[in-house]
Amino acid sequence: MTRSLVADDPERCYRAVRSRDARFDGVFFTGVRTTGIYCRPSCPAVTPLRRNVSFFVTAAAAHAAGLRACRRCLPDATPGSPEWNVRADAVGRAMRLIRDGVVEREGVDGLASRLGYSRRHVQRMLHSHLGAGPLALARSQRAHTARTLIETTTLPFADVAFAAGFASVRQFNDTIREVYARAPGQMRARRPRGDDSRPGRSQLRLRLAVRQPFDGDGLAAFLAARAVPAVEVVTERHYARVLRLSHGQGLVALSLGTDHVTADLDLDDLRDVAGAVQRCRALLDLDADPHAIGEVLGADPAMAPLVAARGGLRVPGHVDGFELAVRAVLGQQVSVARARTLAGDLVRRHGRDLSGGTATIRHGLSRAFPTPDALAAADPTTMGMPASRGRAVVALATAVAAGQLDLGPGADRDETVSTLLSLPGVGRWTAGYIAMRALGDPDVFLEGDVVVRAAMSVLGLPAAGRAAAAHAFEWRPWRSYAVMHLWRHSAHLSSSTPTKERQS
Repeated sequence: MTRSLVADDPERCYRAVRSRDARFDGVFFTGVRTTGIYCRPSCPAVTPLRRNVSFFVTAAAAHAAGLRACRRCLPDATPGSPEWNVRADAVGRAMRLIRDGVVEREGVDGLASRLGYSRRHVQRMLHSHLGAGPLALARSQRAHTARTLIETTTLPFADVAFAAGFASVRQFNDTIREVYARAPGQMRARRPRGDDSRPGRSQLRLRLAVRQPFDGDGLAAFLAARAVPAVEVVTERHYARVLRLSHGQGLVALSLGTDHVTADLDLDDLRDVAGAVQRCRALLDLDADPHAIGEVLGADPAMAPLVAARGGLRVPGHVDGFELAVRAVLGQQVSVARARTLAGDLVRRHGRDLSGGTATIRHGLSRAFPTPDALAAADPTTMGMPASRGRAVVALATAVAAGQLDLGPGADRDETVSTLLSLPGVGRWTAGYIAMRALGDPDVFLEGDVVVRAAMSVLGLPAAGRAAAAHAFEWRPWRSYAVMHLWRHSAHLSSSTPTKERQS
């Protein structure tokens, strides 16, 4: 499910449209020339004739072709394409940065600088692969964010425009009319009466689309076992935490439903809406394609029963790459519970005190995780951990604070792993774990993980060395999901015994 599906196999796309296959929602968009609209593949409307149909990789490309979004199937409300998590090239990195709001904050020049290319090359590259340039892609995302806020909140339209990243209310009005062929007021009329939106200018309740199936119970259990006291709270299928965002601080409370996730956001600055949503989607891996993953992993007879039992399994990401990296360093060679204790001690010593805010009190949160600058300036001998581990944390924080290490959504994964391995106290397991969760790399195999080895042995698979790596090679590009399946399988087999899993 990449660009080649649209460019090289349009007939497969049309078959998906004829069968209204929801698995392809968000993967590509169907443009209908005779009606001037574009739809998701599962749109319930009458299937258009093949000669009248074109396919697009992005909604922005459909907008550029002069099409407007279908009012019936709301194509921009689909989960994001899993392609942008899989692709490690410059196009994938660009899309992850655009979704995080880099164009709004830093412009196209800032995007190009982060990618290491000229502005002209980035424009040409994105047009070639996606059918739209960075400004059009960012504009499409702003339109989607605005539509969500218009239809699900009571925010004044000026605030909606501000939150979605528009430069002016006029630009907001013009874009909404062009993309949706309706005025904002007409769209607001769609909002159900008695809606349960959060009150207040910075308190929002949003519905996050999820690609099915979705193992919310497994996600909640994974996050609960690792929740850092005062920073995160997990109860059943509910997760709350403090967020550090581009324009200020935020708090999110996520309710993991079976077919969607509800996100309650409390933000210092409305401009952080899109960034906060993207971090939540990355944390819960909401854009994963369980069917594509299952096809590959399920082809292995040893893995097939695991995939059948947990078809909606996700690889939990994180809302803050630096925080995850620090926790990974703390979790080396210790149990999950011990890593959690070390992280809690670090937060108490160096994290910002948030007690007194009504939102944090409501959710039982009292501290923010320490910033790179705070830990870079810390004395490693006073961190409540072995001095060697404290020095590793300080070295990591120093590299991030100095801009030498990028742990953001647009990071070059290979370059980041190489830099991590050059830091004192960071080994291959730790670098791989950071790539898997902080950078969202779906294809990491933690061959040195003791639990992975044990689980592979139980399944009758080669468990170590080149043989294990060669077998795991067949699971590409979903080796991170294979690791999660093996961890879950091991936990299931030893549910009465504390796991020795080396994770934070």
